[in-house]
Amino acid sequence: MSTRRSGVPKTVTADVRQFADDVQYYLAQSPRQLPSQYLYDDLGSALFDAICRLPWYPITRSELALLAAHGRAIFDAVQPATLVELGPGNGEKIAALLDASTDDPRAVVHLVDISAAALETAGHTLARRRGITVIKHQTDYESGLFDSVRGKHGAGRTLALFLGSNIGNFDPPGAEAFLRNIRAALVPGDALLIGADLVKSEAELLLAYDDPLQVTAAFNRNLLVRANRELAADFDVASFAHRAVWAADASRVEMHLVSLRRQRVSIPACRLDIVFEPEETIWTESSYKYTPADVVAALRRAGFAAVDQWLDDAGGFALTLVEAK
Repeated sequence: MSTRRSGVPKTVTADVRQFADDVQYYLAQSPRQLPSQYLYDDLGSALFDAICRLPWYPITRSELALLAAHGRAIFDAVQPATLVELGPGNGEKIAALLDASTDDPRAVVHLVDISAAALETAGHTLARRRGITVIKHQTDYESGLFDSVRGKHGAGRTLALFLGSNIGNFDPPGAEAFLRNIRAALVPGDALLIGADLVKSEAELLLAYDDPLQVTAAFNRNLLVRANRELAADFDVASFAHRAVWAADASRVEMHLVSLRRQRVSIPACRLDIVFEPEETIWTESSYKYTPADVVAALRRAGFAAVDQWLDDAGGFALTLVEAK
């Protein structure tokens, strides 16, 4: 069993201490890694919002179009009294769903995210809607969902939302475990709406994760900027390049940071002193891609029954509605 201990002073926050512990642990792996959750500090979240607006990254536009087109059918099928969005981003997706549902939907909306900034932005997006009560949970997805269901007021069905193809951030065993945890928080008759990016040509996938404007590269390299700021590291950010790879056998796009030269990096908060060789990489994110049938099969194994599934016009994105059995 590995033990993760860092040299972070006791005066720092628990979040920074956890960041240091994870950096120490994952940079010692082979290949070297950093957890993708740390891409999303304030700057990283802003860069990701910019990525979602790029013409080469259609996920957000496709999902918003599907929510607008089928939001009424989703509400009619579930008639939820409580909605829980796991990872609401800026709130525009749940807002699109509410706008498409009825003239004046009434529901309690729970927003779950580890980012206080995301919760504030999403809450502001929903604030102008009449009949909507917004409750924020700054915590991990599973804890937030359990808290939302446990603390819900009155009867009625719950609709959990996991959008933005965030399911692609889990490897297949992790995705199935996560879906089972969602099912465990719900009661029979509750529902889950999940968005998943689909397998497409390698050229399309790589363009989405290595755009010509290099916004995704900035998003990836900002992880090193964060380590320098919060952990007193001395990464030379310009000496690491962004690389996206399509691993067809695993059905995933990988993001890596690639050392451009032999260099030594010190991270005092983690008691690390690492020599990176030329072309040595840090694996920062995996984004798994699905087929429509794969999405339904994974949900069935987790204890859900399929209600409906909608694909965008290009067939590159799926929105799937299931019911807890």
